Amino acid sequence: MKVLANDGLSKSGVETLEKNGFEVITLTVAQEQLINYINENNISVILVRSATKVRKDIIDACPSLKIIGRGGVGMDNIDVEYARKQKIHVINTPKASSASVAELVIAHLFSGARFLHNANRNMPLEGDTKFKDLKKNYASGMELRGKTMGIIGFGRIGREVAKIALGCGMKVLASDKYVGKATVKVEFYNKQFINVEIETEPVEDILKDSDFVSLHVPAQNDYIIGKKEIGLMKDGAVIINAARGGLIDEQALLDALDDGKLSFAALDTFENEPTPSLKVLMNGKLSLSPHIGAATLEAQERIGLELASQINSILKTES
Repeated sequence: MKVLANDGLSKSGVETLEKNGFEVITLTVAQEQLINYINENNISVILVRSATKVRKDIIDACPSLKIIGRGGVGMDNIDVEYARKQKIHVINTPKASSASVAELVIAHLFSGARFLHNANRNMPLEGDTKFKDLKKNYASGMELRGKTMGIIGFGRIGREVAKIALGCGMKVLASDKYVGKATVKVEFYNKQFINVEIETEPVEDILKDSDFVSLHVPAQNDYIIGKKEIGLMKDGAVIINAARGGLIDEQALLDALDDGKLSFAALDTFENEPTPSLKVLMNGKLSLSPHIGAATLEAQERIGLELASQINSILKTES
């Protein structure tokens, strides 16, 4: 059977599939050419990340497909329910990248809290001529310790963020429609650990009481953070979105940054990917990254192995 890893697959994932008798193709096929390629090559499995979309047109036109796999958590680029109705297995890797996304969130927090995102732009340009001015400009940073982290969406990634935040000495609040209470296990290097029980609260309370708010929910039909929600937040608060583009009204976010309602914000995902607004890209109060939450070597290894394991289990069982 042939597997098309259209958005790439880790070496270990490829090797595992090949050892189990699968032919793995890592060629990137353009979206408009996918149907022809799948049919001409009798592809049984297509693996994607966030770039390739597998919609109804592909599902209907490609009878050879048995599995659609998403390397990551969110599957908004796949027509999941429709595929399953057509007896196609749809799989993802919810565990593999949680820690990587969480670490990026905290990296953005540290970056914004100490102006590193901006200092790294300006030091190469003016560090030799305006050193004292830059030092003065960046002298009013804030510590994370003692601050409150509010997490909207308390699944695997949200809980990983909570672990790191607790380790930094932060108070953690959480909100989730489907989770009433969760135990967060914070582990230490010498096999010691502590369990922290966190009861979820309404979103409105999270917004009012948090110094930092991090979003960890799937793609939505509308914004979950707009002008009204920002208005509920503390003056000088911070928003981080490393989940999905379109969760935040970016114009309302820019307005809040410009008028000082928010001190800074961090975005790894954008409304108009892969062409984010220039106003967003040029705002000095935004710490930015190009949707790289799961893009660590370790996460990609785990994703590849997890996908390979699921594919092998499904197709070997059916054969």
